[in-house]
Amino acid sequence: MSSMRGLVQFIADLRNARARELEEKRINKELANIRQKFKDGNLNGYQKKKYVCKLLYVYIQGYDVDFGHLEAVNLISANKYSEKQIGYLAVTLFLHEQHELLHLVVNSIRKDLLDHNELNNCLALHAVANVGGREMGEALSADVHRLLISPTSKAFVKKKAALTLLRLYRKYPNIVQNEWAERIISIMDDPDMGVTLSVTSLVMALVQDRPDQYKGSYIKAAQRLKRIVVDNDISADYLYYRVPCPWIQVKFLRLLQYYPPSEDSHVREIIRESLQQILHTSMDTPKNVQQNNAQNAVLFEAINLLIHLDTEHNLMMQISSRLGKYIQSRETNVRYLGLEAMTHFAARAETLDPIKKHQNIILGSLRDRDISVRRKGLDLLYSMCDTSNARPIVNELLRYLQSADYAIREEMVLKVAILTEKYATDAQWYIDISLKLLSMAGDHVSDEVWQRVIQIVTNNEELQGYAAQNLLGYLKTDCHDSLVKIGAYVLGEFGHLIADNAGCSPIEQFLALQAKMLSCSDNTRAMILSSFVKFVNLFPEIKPQLLQIFRLYSHSPDPELQQRAYEYLCLATMPTDDLLRTVCDEMPPFSERASVLLSRLHQKTAGTSEKRTWVVGGKDANTDQKEVALAQNAGLKRSFTNAANGGGMNGSSKGGTAASDLAGLDLMSTPVPETPNMASAAHLSPDWEVGFNRLYFDDEGVLFEDAQIQVGFRSEYRAHLGVVKLYFSNKSAYSIGSFTTTIDNPASPNLKIDTKNLPEPSVPAAAQTQQTLTCEAQGPFTDAPTIRISYLAGALQAYTLALPILMHRYMEPSSLSAEDFFKRWRQIGGAPLEAQVTFGVTAKGRTTNDTFTRRVVDGFRWKILNGVDPNPKNIVGCAVYQIQGGKTGCLLRLEPNYEKKMYRITIRATQEHVAPALAKQMEQKLSRGVRDDPL
Repeated sequence: MSSMRGLVQFIADLRNARARELEEKRINKELANIRQKFKDGNLNGYQKKKYVCKLLYVYIQGYDVDFGHLEAVNLISANKYSEKQIGYLAVTLFLHEQHELLHLVVNSIRKDLLDHNELNNCLALHAVANVGGREMGEALSADVHRLLISPTSKAFVKKKAALTLLRLYRKYPNIVQNEWAERIISIMDDPDMGVTLSVTSLVMALVQDRPDQYKGSYIKAAQRLKRIVVDNDISADYLYYRVPCPWIQVKFLRLLQYYPPSEDSHVREIIRESLQQILHTSMDTPKNVQQNNAQNAVLFEAINLLIHLDTEHNLMMQISSRLGKYIQSRETNVRYLGLEAMTHFAARAETLDPIKKHQNIILGSLRDRDISVRRKGLDLLYSMCDTSNARPIVNELLRYLQSADYAIREEMVLKVAILTEKYATDAQWYIDISLKLLSMAGDHVSDEVWQRVIQIVTNNEELQGYAAQNLLGYLKTDCHDSLVKIGAYVLGEFGHLIADNAGCSPIEQFLALQAKMLSCSDNTRAMILSSFVKFVNLFPEIKPQLLQIFRLYSHSPDPELQQRAYEYLCLATMPTDDLLRTVCDEMPPFSERASVLLSRLHQKTAGTSEKRTWVVGGKDANTDQKEVALAQNAGLKRSFTNAANGGGMNGSSKGGTAASDLAGLDLMSTPVPETPNMASAAHLSPDWEVGFNRLYFDDEGVLFEDAQIQVGFRSEYRAHLGVVKLYFSNKSAYSIGSFTTTIDNPASPNLKIDTKNLPEPSVPAAAQTQQTLTCEAQGPFTDAPTIRISYLAGALQAYTLALPILMHRYMEPSSLSAEDFFKRWRQIGGAPLEAQVTFGVTAKGRTTNDTFTRRVVDGFRWKILNGVDPNPKNIVGCAVYQIQGGKTGCLLRLEPNYEKKMYRITIRATQEHVAPALAKQMEQKLSRGVRDDPL
């Protein structure tokens, strides 16, 4: 800019203008000059840049600039960086994602994305991120992804590429393709912490919508967190006041909360070590404010993760006492975080006793000077409430309601209504609190609240008389419209129950409702008219007064009230009362359904923060359904339904006087298309079978090998337990990075696989890393587990291999005499303990012979019993299948027909499902036959 004297002078002139009119005059003069220059053409790059800069300054000052856009677009193609930079700046300011000129810049941006100049890459990435509409995103997202994964991209380019993809994904999720998942996850191992931080931000957004596809990020986050926290594997540049990169720690800890706790003992141990180190480090409170803030940020996220895991009881108790100190802190942020963590604790904890110790302090947070803290205090009180403390908490909330902020009153009303219903063991207390709540809350009462009270009263006989008498008392005073609606409905249905009480005669009920008709809404008037037609049926002594009301409102200017009153007048004046009695019969109980108040509450908080694995509420609110039927305690016998609409609530033939049925309020999320599990057997690599068959019966050997890696396999089995060691050798002359293995176990839970260690993420040239698995048989299974191996060697390399871990590994030969064999054969009997299959050789070029058959039977660890079967060609065997729960005796009779290349297998076992699984596994092996080759 210092070289553009005309621009500098123009800016000075605008700043020196003493009046708005003088500034506008100077701008209009300059715009006219620029417009003329652009029309004349013959401008070089410098001149275009200068004039576009002036237009940008005018635009930034708030004036409309309706020309020069095309010249700005042309600057993007300039060779000089300064001109290209101004062109990109102008495009990001002048153009929006629906602008008609945007398609002209796509090719120029793609050219800069493919350029080997990192500065040009960054300019293009900025433009895509800031402007990026659907058209630009779909056209350029693949190029942005290429910059992210390219081994030649500089670290700062990768960071910008990751954040650009994040920006595009937030606007248009389909732009990020499913097949990119594995490659994106691998970059979490990048040695540059800035790249890891940016990619983790992208992964966190993707994980919330596609958890299955990005589940590999769980182990990556756990491993990298341990390297930072425990191993101190971090550059000094990323120490923030002696806290190692708190931003990435917080992201990793939060990412681990998006998944249920890992079943892998090694991964759990890694996470436990990291959490213990974080808690230990935070024992001392530093005097430096910045260090304290960074330390607290990590600590509170670690506490949330520890609560989420819910495995360390001692640590959980330690956390509850520490949180009690935090919620009393002088710092607003610390109080807020302490209350939020304690709310999470209440949503997960088996017992609320540690939290109840701080009940008075939590109640005091409702009067905190900061509204965010007050909200969190309300959430925590709602979550920690149970039968023992419900009354004091509800009473305190009612007292606070009168002075609470308008922004949270509606939410408070919902929560008080839910707690009152949920923990009411006394019918009268429920009615007293509900009516008091409605009278105090006024306009902050949503329709669901008063409708819910009607449902509860209608479905509980013990409440009806007491509710009617109390409502009549409220109607005789100045009360809110919602109480009038409840009163109209309840008196119309159950007013006869209190008609003999003092002060509750039919005429007094009528006068109380009539007095409210002058000031209430039209919907409420309609409900009162419906109550009056029921009074005609219940109280004939006041029929003249009722008919007068109907005649009066049959001339109402409101068409709904007019029609309703006229129909009721006709019903009441018919020669007989038969039809009137039928129409005005008592309403039946509402159908049972989950409380709509819970749905309403969850809907209010949905989408206000990132997705978590818990919702505000006690442990019962965090079950699989996320919604719990209320009233699990002894006390009120409640039916949980939504209030019926219109006529269903007040008996009218016309619906619409009350809010409609709210059954559709359940939280809905946009379905995400299912993504394939690349570690499953459906995606086995082309050459997987060679090593699998080689090791089908052997305990050690090479499972897979190519030009880059070799996978060795060694196993040992004793009874129901097995240990498998996998050796991964780097055969190439260069190091490979982000080495990752993922086990997929379709046989779970009958085959339990646990990892004792994970391979090193980086394997130097000609070096080796290993992984140990423990395999425990807990039942019969036929599907072999698979392992997904991926690593970076320039590009991402990935293989999916089947592991030769099958039922026969847990078989033990057993010998029997011919007499004992037939005796036990008869004892076991037929189905369901017997399985029989007949099959032929299916593989081309294969045949069968006795040697091959006996070798397979022996490989399955059957003890071949010679001389037992009358037919010497048949093979009889005996074995014991060993599982965690004990041993299962198995007997085999195999009948081969070598001429027809056919087999018949009959297996009997002392436990169900074992025989079919063994028969299927033997069929798969025998049906392949042996090669018909004289060699």
